[in-house]
Amino acid sequence: MNNILWVTLFILLIFGFSGICQDSFQTDTIRTGEGELTITFIGHGTLMFTFKGKVVHVDPVSRYADYSSMPKADLILVTHHHGDHLDSSAIVQVSKDETSYIYSKACEGKLPDSFPLQNGDEITIKGVTIQAVPAYNLVHKRDNGEPFHPKGIGNGYVITFGDQKVYIAGDTENVPEMKQLTGIEIAFLPMNLPYTMTPVMVADATRAFKPKILYPYHFGRTDVNELLKLLRDFPDTEIRIRKME
Repeated sequence: MNNILWVTLFILLIFGFSGICQDSFQTDTIRTGEGELTITFIGHGTLMFTFKGKVVHVDPVSRYADYSSMPKADLILVTHHHGDHLDSSAIVQVSKDETSYIYSKACEGKLPDSFPLQNGDEITIKGVTIQAVPAYNLVHKRDNGEPFHPKGIGNGYVITFGDQKVYIAGDTENVPEMKQLTGIEIAFLPMNLPYTMTPVMVADATRAFKPKILYPYHFGRTDVNELLKLLRDFPDTEIRIRKME
């Protein structure tokens, strides 16, 4: 009997693990003027949105999910070419014949041909409008003096779902283009040192463009409580902490 029990547990671990993992992702539902927007928090810089029957994957990466069992994408957005944001294997697994791809120019040749956007470009596709926002470093640099993310290479994206503008910043610091955004309902701002922002930088950007809801994401080992303290006297923005290391 014990042997049978152990074999059963082994089979469940091997074949049932991916399903258990998929069910473990946190989700939030946001009301829009055109129906509900569901946000699935997958990990690091990886997100999934569902809206009006469409599925939008952002920076799908295999280390954060089993994409063979994830909902197929109507639209895939890739912020830049680094391996923790661009994973060709995950993209293949989650794609279907009708999938469209939005990506920064640095990703050309690494993804199926579709819609490369330069900083400042805008496109409406699959029922959503997408604006590419510059994503780059001003302060944090490599030992040779080169920024971890040079200007013009990566994108953040403002995605309009109905009447809700969702800003996914990508790998960036609190650059002027970010601080000039208006009408943002939901913002995802990175806080992973030394590649993106410090809590002070995130707080500075939040006070500048005042998103109604802020999700720190891509925050690695950074203590999110520092951000909560910095913005505890700022009632314009609700900070929601989700599992997005």
